[in-house]
Amino acid sequence: MTASKQQVPHFYITADLDAGPVIALRKDLNSRLPEETKFSVNDFLVKAAGLALQEFPNLNASLEGDQIVRHGEINVGVAVALEEGLITVVAKNVDRRPLRQLSTELRELVGRARAGRVRPSDIDGSTFTVSNLGMYQVDHFIAIINPPEAAILAVGSVREEPVVREGQIVPGTRLQVTLSADHRITDGAEAARWLQVFRSYIEAPVHLLV
Repeated sequence: MTASKQQVPHFYITADLDAGPVIALRKDLNSRLPEETKFSVNDFLVKAAGLALQEFPNLNASLEGDQIVRHGEINVGVAVALEEGLITVVAKNVDRRPLRQLSTELRELVGRARAGRVRPSDIDGSTFTVSNLGMYQVDHFIAIINPPEAAILAVGSVREEPVVREGQIVPGTRLQVTLSADHRITDGAEAARWLQVFRSYIEAPVHLLV
């Protein structure tokens, strides 16, 4: 992490999203599922990130020497907090996996990590990372890129607050995310477009089920 912060030219883009649709969809789906198979908010975030990466291969890339290597698979690392520190478990081929299957895999990966039973394949091959501190009531933070990846997404808490819609103040559900990216591999305009696509999946989450 020290080398990453010192040697990788990070830049940061933050977006404030309407989380109401994804929270409502999660609630509806979970009402039909047993407790041990319910979706987490993170399941939707990881799936949305994977689908958005399909359109922007530079954000699913690594720098090897002077060469940019764009990966054929989209494998999303998920940061898990343990007493001894952070570990990143990896969900493979996120863009091609049904949401229900992805949710099951993430639950198993996180469970093994917390139980101290991580397999080598659980932590290998990440091409992009999602770090979610929402469960700690953190509104916003900036994450350090995991080398040799090109980017990492930091996710804050889902929060209820007043918003303005059509000139009226109404209750809203918001979520703030920040993308940290390597300026040697991508640029601000491309990263901003990636966030626009990511936003479209979170604010119209039915597309995550297709």
